[in-house]
Amino acid sequence: MADLSAFPIATRWKPQHPDRIQLYSLPTPNGVKVSIALEELELPYEPHLIDIMKNESWTEEFLSLNPNGKIPAIIDPNGPGGKPLGLFESGAILLYLADKTGKLAPADPGLRYETIQWVFFQMASIGPMFGQLGFFHKFAGREITDKRPLNRYADESKRLLGVMETRLTGRKWFMGDEYTIADIAHVGWVRNLIGFYGAREIVEYDSFPAVDAWLTRTLERPAVQRGLNIPARG
Repeated sequence: MADLSAFPIATRWKPQHPDRIQLYSLPTPNGVKVSIALEELELPYEPHLIDIMKNESWTEEFLSLNPNGKIPAIIDPNGPGGKPLGLFESGAILLYLADKTGKLAPADPGLRYETIQWVFFQMASIGPMFGQLGFFHKFAGREITDKRPLNRYADESKRLLGVMETRLTGRKWFMGDEYTIADIAHVGWVRNLIGFYGAREIVEYDSFPAVDAWLTRTLERPAVQRGLNIPARG
């Protein structure tokens, strides 16, 4: 049985199955990247709900694994060399899981780096811009009288959807016929943009048919549907 005693987070969120990957997360656009990947890869894992509304990601135990205080994070009891490995940052976790299994990323080195560039694109652009649009359109930011921030993020989100549209036109997935971590990285954010954030009209989403067709295909995958609800909210 794996020994996770070196990880303080395991004392607060005690593993029932320490030999499985431990997932500390919440079904947010970033959180579901990892649960979807784990479901797609059929890796055994144990999810732990981190309630960010109760500031659980800022507890001493969670910060011991991710000093940035954000979900998701994992512990793999069977990391490189058979030693436990803790990781945070959803993009890094996606890359790790792809490398660990040899799946969800092309074997060809050039295509692999092309996949990674789209993961980085999501991390650097899609997530931050869509998230800010959500704040100024749906959450407390909507009460700000000055609408220049809202317009700025709406325009930039629309531009980024255009980048996706160009890439996905004539392609089934970001990497053509091969479904990869690039698709997994984006799906939660695009789904949230037009769903939870209610920004469909403000970004003129219906003018991006290739993006919408890709989103529909991605959401039809059983592993995606499962991963979108893991860990289950209390």
